[in-house]
Amino acid sequence: MILYVLAGAALAAGPLLWLLRRAAQDTQAAERRATEADTSARAATARTETAEQRARAADSTARAADAVASAAEARAEAAEERARAADTSARTAEAQRTVAETRYAAALRELGHLAHERLPAATTALTHPRTPVPGPLDTTGGTEELHHALDTALTAAVRAVLAERDRTDAAARAALRGAASKIQALLIQVRSLLEEIQLSVDDPRLLALDFRNELTLRRVQSLAVLSGAWPGMTREASPLAELCVGAQSRVAGYARIEITNHLREPRLAVAARAAEPVAIALAEILGNATAYSHPETRVVVSIEQGSSGALVVVDDMGVGMEPDQLERSGDLLDGQAEVLLTELGDPPQAGFAVIGLLCRQFGFGCRVEPSPYGGVRAILRLPADLLTLTDPAAPLSALAPRPITQTTPVFDAGDALPTRKRRSPRVPQQDAPSPLPSPVGSTPDRARSAWSALQSGTLAGRSAVHHNPGPDGPAAPEGVEAP
Repeated sequence: MILYVLAGAALAAGPLLWLLRRAAQDTQAAERRATEADTSARAATARTETAEQRARAADSTARAADAVASAAEARAEAAEERARAADTSARTAEAQRTVAETRYAAALRELGHLAHERLPAATTALTHPRTPVPGPLDTTGGTEELHHALDTALTAAVRAVLAERDRTDAAARAALRGAASKIQALLIQVRSLLEEIQLSVDDPRLLALDFRNELTLRRVQSLAVLSGAWPGMTREASPLAELCVGAQSRVAGYARIEITNHLREPRLAVAARAAEPVAIALAEILGNATAYSHPETRVVVSIEQGSSGALVVVDDMGVGMEPDQLERSGDLLDGQAEVLLTELGDPPQAGFAVIGLLCRQFGFGCRVEPSPYGGVRAILRLPADLLTLTDPAAPLSALAPRPITQTTPVFDAGDALPTRKRRSPRVPQQDAPSPLPSPVGSTPDRARSAWSALQSGTLAGRSAVHHNPGPDGPAAPEGVEAP
């Protein structure tokens, strides 16, 4: 039974064993599958981790790419900025080039204006101060440096012109002084020889020759004054009326000159230091009056005495002077204007320049104005400090006009304005000579008389003085110093 049971049990245990084995197999298979699944899971985890690493690497790469892209974008922006800056620089350079071209063109215009307008006007203004000197063409801002450079160039050019002008004028004056000195010495010798011949030969032609020698000597005296030399003649104090007659005898048109003496004191004289300069100035005034008026008209001379000096008023009936000529003459006569030998014209018009130099050096004055006679009036003013009285015992020249006695204009040397003062009538002197007659068209006797009167006036004009022997000949004759 037990065996049966055991056998039954054995028979029943077979399937159970198979089931157990099967279960064990299934379990093993499940374990294997579990192991495989675990392995797969671990592999998947590894792959996941790898994927995550790759993802992280890709993310890093992406971030790096983003950084590179950002850097590239920044570089692109910087490049664009540089491009914009380059464009701006190019536009700035173009603008600067345009400005430079504009300034260059302006500088060329200013240089042309400087050369053709400003420099000639500036050099002209050196001798004619009222000449306007134009300024730069462009007076707007931004050209200060150019204007400063142009003004510096203009100043340097004017300074160079002044230096060269002074050098040239000094050389001309030196040459003129030398020539005037030698010619004056020769003329003085001619005068001395003529005086000797006249003592033994009675020929009116000698008087005519002596007269022309005196005219030439006056011209040389004027040249000496212009060149800065002493006129070559000294005098004692000389009556003013006699000085006027002496000046008359030095003028070619002397016969047309009418002198009227209105002095209250007949012996009123010019001091020795100024006598010859006054005579030279009067001769220049009378020479101008006769030269610039018709040969058939008179030249009226009035000697006046005022409260502070004396006047010699000379009126001609000539062509007169334009306002600008009067103005220029006034500058020369004042003695303030610069006198240049090269600016006196061709031929030189030196009369007013000579008078102005003498006025400045010796202290008398002269001015010109339109004359009531239609020509020019010249007024020579002698201040009181240049006047004196001659010795009452010394005889006056017979040729000097005597003071007139009728009511006449009396001038004050202070303002040169006429006033009228009535004088008590006196009997005119009978021995007063008439004005010198013209020798033209006269008889031989009248001509001889005229020339004799002229010679007497010339001798009166050569009154007195100390003289030294000249370098080119014997001692100068009376009234003249050797140059």
